[in-house]
Amino acid sequence: MADVHDLLDRVVGEVDAVFLFSPSTAFHERFADLDDIEVVVVAPENGIGADRFVELPLEFEDVVDRIRFGLEGAIDRDLVAEGDEVACATRIFDEGIDSITRVRVNSFTRSGIYSLFAESRADPAVVKDVLELAIELGKKGQKGQPVGALFVVGDAGKVMNKSRPLSYNPFEKSHVHVGDAIVNVMIKEFTRLDGAFVISDSGKIVSAYRYLEPAAEGVDIPKGLGARHMAGGAITRDTNAITIVLSESDGMVRAFKAGEIVLEVDPEEY
Repeated sequence: MADVHDLLDRVVGEVDAVFLFSPSTAFHERFADLDDIEVVVVAPENGIGADRFVELPLEFEDVVDRIRFGLEGAIDRDLVAEGDEVACATRIFDEGIDSITRVRVNSFTRSGIYSLFAESRADPAVVKDVLELAIELGKKGQKGQPVGALFVVGDAGKVMNKSRPLSYNPFEKSHVHVGDAIVNVMIKEFTRLDGAFVISDSGKIVSAYRYLEPAAEGVDIPKGLGARHMAGGAITRDTNAITIVLSESDGMVRAFKAGEIVLEVDPEEY
C-alpha cells in the first residue's frame, strides 16, 4: 500500500528544478546546494542573493497566476527548458512556504503574463488593477448588458498626443487613481460611451473618451476583432504604453504590448 512517502516522491522526485516563491534566507539555504537540480527563487527582491532569480513584481493572491508568472519568467531567462519537471514551493495559507506543486514545462501554456507585468513601463500594481477592472466588467457588464472598453496604460503624455477628445474629459482636473473603488464605479458608467481611458504609469486616470489616432498599418490582429482592438494594438506599437481591451462581442479581455496580443483572458474562467 502506498504511504505518504510514495506520494511525496511522486511530487518532488526526479525533478529538474525547484522554484522557491519568496523564501526566507534560512529556507533557501536548505536547498541552495542541491546536486543536479536547479534552484530558482521567485520573489519581489533578491535579498538572499540567489544565483537564479525571477523578479515577482507583486504577490499574486491566485497561486496559479503566481506559479505561471514565475515559470514564464524562468523560460524567458533560459533557467528552465522544454520537458523539464519543476517543483514549485509556494504559500497558500501561511506567511511562509507551505505547499508544493509539480509542473511539466512543455505542458505549460504561456499566457504572456510575465511580459505584461515585468516588461511594461507602468507600475505592475497598476497593470493588475486595470486588468482586474476589465475582467470584472467582462463578468458583470453594464446593468446586465455586455460592454466593451479600452484602457491605455503608461506613457500617457505620448498617448494624449496621438489621440483626440470625443467629449469632455471628466478626469481633467482630478487626481484619482484606477485602484480606487469609487473611481471604478465611475469608470463602469463611462464605458457606455465610446473612446479610450488613458492611465498614467502610476495609475492616475488622465482622460476618458479619447479617440486614438495611431497608424494602423502593419498591426496584425485575429479575424473577428474590430476597430477597438486595432486601435489598442496600434497605440502600443507607436508608444511605450500597453492596452487592455474588453471585447463587447465575445467578452474576452486581451492585453496588447508592442503591437501584439500578449495575454488573453476569459473573465468567466478567471
